Amino acid sequence: MLSGVHIFCFAASYGVALALEITRLFFRSGIRTALVLGFGLAGVVAHTLFLIGRAQAGGTAPLSSSFDWYLMAAWVLAVVYLVISWQYPRAAVGVFTLPLVLALVAVAACWADRAPFPADRASLFWGTVHGVFLLLGTVAVLVGFATGLMYLAQAWRLKHKLPPRLGFQLPSLESLEHVNARAVLFSILLLATGLISGTILNLVNQHRQLTAIAWTDPIVVANAFTLAWLVAASGFIAFYKPARQGRKVAYLTIGSFVFLVFSLTVGLFFTEHRAVPHDAKPVARTGDHGTLSRGGTT
Repeated sequence: MLSGVHIFCFAASYGVALALEITRLFFRSGIRTALVLGFGLAGVVAHTLFLIGRAQAGGTAPLSSSFDWYLMAAWVLAVVYLVISWQYPRAAVGVFTLPLVLALVAVAACWADRAPFPADRASLFWGTVHGVFLLLGTVAVLVGFATGLMYLAQAWRLKHKLPPRLGFQLPSLESLEHVNARAVLFSILLLATGLISGTILNLVNQHRQLTAIAWTDPIVVANAFTLAWLVAASGFIAFYKPARQGRKVAYLTIGSFVFLVFSLTVGLFFTEHRAVPHDAKPVARTGDHGTLSRGGTT
């Protein structure tokens, strides 16, 4: 049963749910909310079965490859979308979140490496911490980005005194600002923990003369910029109170999204660090100097 579930199954379900969400812009419907939730739930169920089937078939953990990491991030974001849509059925949350879910699935299907990451007992703990915190931080950034866009759209409508479209409603500015501020805080804490644990992971690998990443690798430079942005954003929020409110916090979430996309792109296409074949043995590299990496982001 599980082997019969393919990426297309849940991608198509998410796609139909997104198309139904977009129709809110054009007409009202009494059954649309039920259909949106139904297709969203079907997508999450198929997505879950696919991940379980892949883990059973390969005997690998959900975060054991770049491919699995992207699909897990998409799954978590899809669950967040489904919970919010259930609580606020009239809000057009899917218009802003489902494209991000589909983008993560597309990256996994088209570009992410399916070979597992090097698995060594000494680095297993830090590798797990690294992958989990990066995944949760990525989802927090994407949630913040989606709510930031919703905030700006809602603020623009109110500024121009335009009536809301029938059937296309957004949460209040206060609610969006509340979620935005917390998304910034959580994304900074989670991503910073993920990046720091990645540094420790690479230092452990380097000390044990296992596969490590050079300090000059593009992904290291990209992560350094991302970490610098997180530190600057946290300082801005801590010492400048207006940064926690209104459009400024929405712009901060969009800035975090830009840096995240930058790191993901570098991790996918420009780093020399790659996953190893499943049956490959660790290679001692006495001359290497390394740092963080996992899930295509570090």
